[in-house]
Amino acid sequence: MTNGTADHMSPLDAAFLTLEDEQPEASLAISSVAVLEGPPPDHEQFLAAIRARLPLVERYRQKAREVPLDLGPPVWVDDPAFDLGYHVRRVALPAPGGDAELGELIADIMSQRLDRGRPLWEYWVIEGLAGGRWALVSKVHHCMVDGVSGTHLYYVIFDLSPEGTPGLPPDEWHPRAEPSALRLTGRALRDLLLNPAEQARMLGRSLAAPRAAAERVARAARGLVPLAGALWPATGSTLVGPIGEHRRYAIARAKLEEVKEVAHRAGVTFNDVVLSAISGAYRTLLIERGEEPGPHAVRSLVPVSVRAPGDEGVYENRISLLLAFLPVHLPGPAERLAAVHAHLAELKASGEAQTGEAFTTLATHEPFPPIGWGTRLAAHLPQRQIVTVTTNVPGPRMPLYLLGRRVLEILPYVPIATRLRTGVSVFTYCDQVAFGVTGDYDSAPEVGRLALAIEQELAGLRRACAPPSPVGRAPARVAS
Repeated sequence: MTNGTADHMSPLDAAFLTLEDEQPEASLAISSVAVLEGPPPDHEQFLAAIRARLPLVERYRQKAREVPLDLGPPVWVDDPAFDLGYHVRRVALPAPGGDAELGELIADIMSQRLDRGRPLWEYWVIEGLAGGRWALVSKVHHCMVDGVSGTHLYYVIFDLSPEGTPGLPPDEWHPRAEPSALRLTGRALRDLLLNPAEQARMLGRSLAAPRAAAERVARAARGLVPLAGALWPATGSTLVGPIGEHRRYAIARAKLEEVKEVAHRAGVTFNDVVLSAISGAYRTLLIERGEEPGPHAVRSLVPVSVRAPGDEGVYENRISLLLAFLPVHLPGPAERLAAVHAHLAELKASGEAQTGEAFTTLATHEPFPPIGWGTRLAAHLPQRQIVTVTTNVPGPRMPLYLLGRRVLEILPYVPIATRLRTGVSVFTYCDQVAFGVTGDYDSAPEVGRLALAIEQELAGLRRACAPPSPVGRAPARVAS
């Protein structure tokens, strides 16, 4: 896009902004926490490092403007009053600076909404971590990035060697005047008048390649049945219900090679293993709450990236979803792993993700007002179909650096909203897998217990899939 020109959000990006409008208890920013070796840089040194990289991320100096009456999607416009110092904060952890203190601070930071009058991001430098370490919290609104494009920001802001990144582009940014509400409304009305022509062009492209169009329709249609089935409510439990504005956060960790070894021995995917461990942790939580972990107690929204190769640096949401029941009713780790593997394979074969992608793609060609109004209405409807959200994003496999300091680990954070009281995000960096557990402060105080249960479940899976001893039977291979 041309520097300074208003840029429309996609309907999916706009939905995250609209949902936050309609749900005062939700803060829909995503985050990751890079823990670095010390000593931390001084504030001016850090500001200079970020300032030098601003030309690489145009969105960092743009703010979101909503169009009156939802006549058009929100737009990104240059912020003439951009102030880097506002977006970069600094705070110190109380002693002893461990996971508990870090988790409390991250929860406090992520409970607060981003200022809608400014670009929708913040960096928080956290001093005082145990062992002389420090951390950088990257907080970005979900309307700007998804997990994959958020990860790509690491390659922009961080370096691949301690020596830094040479050849950064000069900063030639000059903000254009912010459009008035009247001008935004006029543009939206013009786009609505031109929409029939856009629909005709889209139809013409489909008629020019009828076979490809028919194949796309067929792929999308296959997923309608499972998506329709997702309208059926999950079994009621204390995992779903009203939430407040404040959050809790806890961390679980695992070695990447150990998780991959379980996947290899069981004949399943990496994602199957982590989702199975999360399933077992939810089973533990339900039992400890005195509730029945039935087969339809925990349906999770599982985001699926639909980015084409090379699109990682496009800062917008390009995701679809799977709606998966976690097998919390099964008592054994190996049983749960087999069930997760079979269920996810069934959902992938059903075309559910392709159907969701087709709907979001189609929405970009439709008049926006019905989409915007429908999103606002949906935000107030009772939501009992989805119980949690579980994300899994592959991160950098090579070490990253910032101002010569090595990034030791990266911890993920996923927001919760619409009656979801917990969520789990998974992120891989170098040789570590990190689990970030988000919970509503009042209704999900056991986030630490949930994180510990994930680590215990992974240990149980390693035992269940361990190589056979010289005497005894080998563990059964998970059926495909």
